[in-house]
Amino acid sequence: MNTTTTMKKVKQQLHEAGFKLTPQREATLLVLLENEKDHLSAEEVFFFVKRKSPEIGLATVYRTLEILTELHVVDKVSFNDGVSRYDLRKEGAQHFHHHLLCIECGNIEEIEEDLLGDVEEIVENKYHFVVKDHRLTFHGLCRNCQKK
Repeated sequence: MNTTTTMKKVKQQLHEAGFKLTPQREATLLVLLENEKDHLSAEEVFFFVKRKSPEIGLATVYRTLEILTELHVVDKVSFNDGVSRYDLRKEGAQHFHHHLLCIECGNIEEIEEDLLGDVEEIVENKYHFVVKDHRLTFHGLCRNCQKK
């Protein structure tokens, strides 16, 4: 999905939830779109937003990220470093995507396909638990670190 389409969709989601797509929210969303594969922290998002719009404060970026998280535009994820990071939710995704986290260099790769359909079914049938979402992170060594 391109940036313009995403912006329109998010604007609609914000409107339906009683919010507007302010210039500050738009700048924050643009940074997330431009750095989609980087899993940025709030501080990193702020750093990039500040370059484009120096008048925007850190608190505004935090509030925007929380709103986008509540609306399921982004997912808040935490890896080994204890820092919350923000990851755009893919269009039409029923579940959060999975990650491969290199314990050597910290590189993060995404797995787009849902690998846990059978596991969800077992959990729902055996434990009578309705699964709404799941998150899975594999910890190991990336290709580059295996070569070293």
